[in-house]
Amino acid sequence: MSCASCVGRVEKALSKVAGVRAVSVNLATEMAEVDAGDDVSLSTLVDAVAAGGYAVRDESIDLAIEGMTCASCAGRVEKALAAVPGVLEVNVNLATEQARVRILAGCDASALVDAVRAAGYGARIPATDAATDGDPDTAGHPPRDSRHSRELRHLLIAIALSAPLMLPMLAMPFGRDWMLPGWVQFALATPVQFWLGARFYRAGWGALKAGAGNMDLLVALGTSAGYGLSVYHLFADAGPGGAHLYFEASAVVITLVLLGKGLEARAKRQTTEAIRALQALRPDTARVVRDGVERELPLEEVRVDDEVVVLPGERIPVDAQIIEGRSHADESLITGESLSVAKEPGDRVTGGAVNGEGRLRLRTVAIGAETALARIIRLVEDAQAKKAPIQRMVDKVSAVFVPVVVAIGVLTLLGWGLIGGDWNVAILNAVAVLVIACPCALGLATPTAIMAGTGVAARAGILIKDAEVLETARSLKVIAFDKTGTLTVGRPTLAQHIGADGDDATVLRLAAALQTGSEHPLASAVLQAASDIDIPRAANVRALAGRGLEGEVEGRDLLLGSSRLMQESGVDLTSMQLQGGDLAAHGHSVSWLAERQPDGVRLLGLLAFCDEPRPQARDAIRTLHAQGLRTAMISGDNLGAARAVADALGIDDVRAEVLPGDKADAVNDLKAAGPVAMVGDGINDAPALTAADVGIAMGGGSDVAMHAAGITLMRSDPRLVSDAIAISRRTSAKIRQNLFWAFIYNVIGIPLAAAGLLDPVVAGAAMAFSSVSVVSNTLLLRRWKPQSASQPAAE
Repeated sequence: MSCASCVGRVEKALSKVAGVRAVSVNLATEMAEVDAGDDVSLSTLVDAVAAGGYAVRDESIDLAIEGMTCASCAGRVEKALAAVPGVLEVNVNLATEQARVRILAGCDASALVDAVRAAGYGARIPATDAATDGDPDTAGHPPRDSRHSRELRHLLIAIALSAPLMLPMLAMPFGRDWMLPGWVQFALATPVQFWLGARFYRAGWGALKAGAGNMDLLVALGTSAGYGLSVYHLFADAGPGGAHLYFEASAVVITLVLLGKGLEARAKRQTTEAIRALQALRPDTARVVRDGVERELPLEEVRVDDEVVVLPGERIPVDAQIIEGRSHADESLITGESLSVAKEPGDRVTGGAVNGEGRLRLRTVAIGAETALARIIRLVEDAQAKKAPIQRMVDKVSAVFVPVVVAIGVLTLLGWGLIGGDWNVAILNAVAVLVIACPCALGLATPTAIMAGTGVAARAGILIKDAEVLETARSLKVIAFDKTGTLTVGRPTLAQHIGADGDDATVLRLAAALQTGSEHPLASAVLQAASDIDIPRAANVRALAGRGLEGEVEGRDLLLGSSRLMQESGVDLTSMQLQGGDLAAHGHSVSWLAERQPDGVRLLGLLAFCDEPRPQARDAIRTLHAQGLRTAMISGDNLGAARAVADALGIDDVRAEVLPGDKADAVNDLKAAGPVAMVGDGINDAPALTAADVGIAMGGGSDVAMHAAGITLMRSDPRLVSDAIAISRRTSAKIRQNLFWAFIYNVIGIPLAAAGLLDPVVAGAAMAFSSVSVVSNTLLLRRWKPQSASQPAAE
């Protein structure tokens, strides 16, 4: 807001929201006080401000959540955080045990921590990037490595105590009676139940206090019932045949669950391997030249424009430009490019890449959070933090899962007890029902697949913005490409320059003058061709969006641009129409040079440009067709040049001579055939990238295009488009498979347990390994290899 009228517009926008009673906006503090009913959500008010043309300042905070064991836990944490005043959006990830919370700027983060703790869980703000897995975090919690060691130690103790209880059961079919005395079983099972299993009681009690349930509550209820029944029989000594004890059931179930959680944790750590690999690319120090002296400095002390020296074999610490030296850079973990890239003075290098054989002297251009590597890590983390649309259905199921399972357990107990009359069997069957249920597998099915899919894609040079993009990409029907710089090399050369009166040299000289200082690829081609001639100065040069430019050279009022510009300006192209048409038909882009004169606008000549298709483009189009996708090209170039490239590559649909502002309309037209992806690399592609169902930006393009896109390709290889769709389809398939496995354990196991056909120990094993099977299935994604890495580019 910059004036009183802005205040009025914001107040008007907020007042239109149903349920808002009063609004007061303060221009000095840029704050708004809104008196509204309880049914008016904060996000509704934020949307109203945005609709009025303004933005609400917000920020994102990541919280490390402790104590979550299943999907219902994640849902409860999410609900608790969403209730905190000032919270706009919450995403809780069970796999990473983190919550990303978007809040109004200035809100107290400690309120978020308090809310999570009130819900029965632990929360803390993680340490900065400088922290490592082995370091204690800022809240004084033990390092992650020590927690893993403690859990492994507890698991080994549980196995040692449970094995003597389980072995006699295994020996009975062979006629061996190795059953231990009751008091020995009691002594072995008790520490497993109340020491090693204390985590289930603590978490289950926290869930009860919050009025909800979770996996821990089911385990605590089930094993306590089995243990309690055994203690009762031990001291009551039921019958002359001795007490019927079930200590092995309760102890082995706890041991199996601990084993399952350990395997699950190990597998979850593997799904985050890509992020850890990217983070490991950051060197801790840089060799900086200051006052003519090389000094080894911590990376955080390096500044923009510092000179940095990188020796052969070292990692490049910052994004920089080479000022001295030649070498090759291995950027495979950043761009997915398997071959080292030649570097020479003037070239950009990326922090995290490995310097090859040469000593390089660099000038720093980006540090810290602004480096390419930091942005890649941030994009991948953002994608892994957000939920896929299918997760919303899972959340709804998880919210009612535990109460339904407890109800089934009670009905099983009453049914077997009242109808069958054997309360021992009734309790054991109810225990099996409670133990077989595994809501944690539901919570892991989607986020682990998203993490693995986006991680392996990042290693291939494909950055996926969020889970929704990943899910949308699998259903695409049409892939639309920009031409220049996307399907072509993007470095056109001036093939011909022809004067209408035969003065070819003047055409080149005047065109070069108009385009001096321009960064347009065609301007670069003209200036390269005119590098050995004397170029005059131009004045009053003005760009005409999507058409060309105009300006004054040596007192002459000139126009340089497309056929559309010439037509709009009334230029008669008849004298050179055949030449221009022939060049366009052979794949050349044609620009016209004209001069405004008192009696009209006179044609001076034409310039013909040639831009070769990328060597990988034909393979890219062929692979997309094999995937069942239709391809299109949307270009501002003339129809002849666009058609020549499209025919050479096998593209199905061509839209030529499209102005930048009309590219979004062309994308919307293509949507009649189904969801559309737009692939581009320039600023003028940003509207089309936004209009498409999925925008795909080539990594060599502009930051604007990359910001507007849902998928960014880290190298200019169009074959990565088909790779992005392939990993999207593979990840979506893994999500569906994971949900199948998560549900099938319960769909089959709970009825079997209720029917008395499932032993509690078997139920515990199935419950423990349901989440392990889900995460293990996810890890198969790590075997995916991009097709672009396995096939050479066609010549």
